[in-house]
Amino acid sequence: MLTVDGLSSAYGRIEVLHGISLDVPAGEIVALVGSNGAGKTTLLRTLSGVQPASAGRIVFQGEDIQALPPHARVMRGIAQSPEGRQVFGPLTVEDNLRLGAFRRWDDTVRGRLDAVYTMFPVLAERRRTPASSLSGGQQQMLAIGRALMAQPKLLLLDEPSLGLAPLLVDQILAAVVDLKQKGITVLLVEQNASAALAIADRGYVLEVGRIVHEGEGLALLQDPKVRAAYLGV
Repeated sequence: MLTVDGLSSAYGRIEVLHGISLDVPAGEIVALVGSNGAGKTTLLRTLSGVQPASAGRIVFQGEDIQALPPHARVMRGIAQSPEGRQVFGPLTVEDNLRLGAFRRWDDTVRGRLDAVYTMFPVLAERRRTPASSLSGGQQQMLAIGRALMAQPKLLLLDEPSLGLAPLLVDQILAAVVDLKQKGITVLLVEQNASAALAIADRGYVLEVGRIVHEGEGLALLQDPKVRAAYLGV
């Protein structure tokens, strides 16, 4: 579904991504793990078009989308749930979700809302309340739900478990598996490498802007080098 070939990106004169190449097959969960500052968020921002690439190619469903602006990538079927539970605090939960559908506003919006509420029932209970009143875990659910309102074929998830209690982490990751079962391809960025690789079909380990390990998720989880360097065991 997604092929990244030799992708580089920089902030000013500082190059952050150095020739990244990876594949995200349709219908899979692909985990991207690594330490802070490895370039994981920059990679997702470059894929979604928010951060410009300085070299390389991004091919989505056979189309080179490198020159497309972010909104055009959304229309192609790429949506991102950003790091840090970024929601529009003064707006209600439902208004936040509806904003996620602004590029795909048609008679299916009600059905999409219902699907998000089924996945995250607490959002249905609090649909009329300001997003700022939600807990951190609920805001994360809202951020994911807002991305789903764009009807993505590929969902870019940036640190969905960051700062959450273990029970909520399990709930969020279970939702990611459920999305795969519904036919949505997921590129998952996670600092919780053990949890991410445990549910991933395949994974990539990013270090200082370069891919240093790749393989099936469970194989990486059991690799002694990966365990020692990134899993703390």
